[in-house]
Amino acid sequence: MVKASPGSRRNEIRGVIAGALKVSVTAVAEKGKANKAIIKLLSVTLGISKSQIELVSGGTSAVKKFVVRGITVDGLAERLAQS
Repeated sequence: MVKASPGSRRNEIRGVIAGALKVSVTAVAEKGKANKAIIKLLSVTLGISKSQIELVSGGTSAVKKFVVRGITVDGLAERLAQS
């Protein structure tokens, strides 16, 4: 689960808060711009392609769910801890 904060000063992953990955992006929350920015930030941080990340729910909500393909849960946690 991702807690999105669009319109922020920087693109960054701010950690885990209440079981959700807190992500801030500079893009505004209109026409999917913030969702695309979150996918780009996650792909760069995790070292995977954007096509491996899919938004499955919460397209217009601050709380979103993504499917990440091609990486294990342990690998995901390890890469996030390194960022």
